[in-house]
Amino acid sequence: MTTKRLQSDSVHHLPDTAMVRLKRKVAQSFLQAGGWRTSGDVPNVPRMVVIAAPHTTNWDLAYMLAVAWDIGFEVKWIGKHTLFQWPLGGLMRWTGGLPIDRRKKANQVDQAAAAIRGADKILLAIAPEGTRSYAKNWKSGFYHIALAADVPILCGFLDYENKVGGLGPLIQPTGDLHADFEKLRAFYGPIKGKYPQNFGPIELAPKKAELPKS
Repeated sequence: MTTKRLQSDSVHHLPDTAMVRLKRKVAQSFLQAGGWRTSGDVPNVPRMVVIAAPHTTNWDLAYMLAVAWDIGFEVKWIGKHTLFQWPLGGLMRWTGGLPIDRRKKANQVDQAAAAIRGADKILLAIAPEGTRSYAKNWKSGFYHIALAADVPILCGFLDYENKVGGLGPLIQPTGDLHADFEKLRAFYGPIKGKYPQNFGPIELAPKKAELPKS
């Protein structure tokens, strides 16, 4: 059974409106039908990058939104700009989607960091694996976005084995990728995705060997 654990003093606490109540009712019905519960609170920090992991199925987006609406906050997520065209564009934005235009000269890290800096408050969810299939390593884009925007990283999770979704620790990126990834491994190591075999190691991609100078 789900319960509302959101701290009342959090800037992300949603107002008690008819739409918020409707979203929460839908979310609770969806989660309870599968025997899920929610866990964790949203820190009273206006802007954060939220890790969305493990990511092994298309169902992860639906569960992420349900967990957020049940706890009582809105989460934003990024997708390629073509997803926001008619006829699904309105729905994508309603669920928190933010379009990223890959045709622009500015890279995705810069675009996402700019979106965070330009918001009064935002929880931007990013799946570090970058794919539902097995990945040999996590992409570090989420980390560089947090650094560029000067915001902390909140550990969001979906544990399909125990049917718990929610929020874990808040990590302030130090610039030491390896040290900070140790903290992420400690938290996400025991968590199981819907397809555990697709949840790859929480590792950085090996650096490409430098070409010999002529």
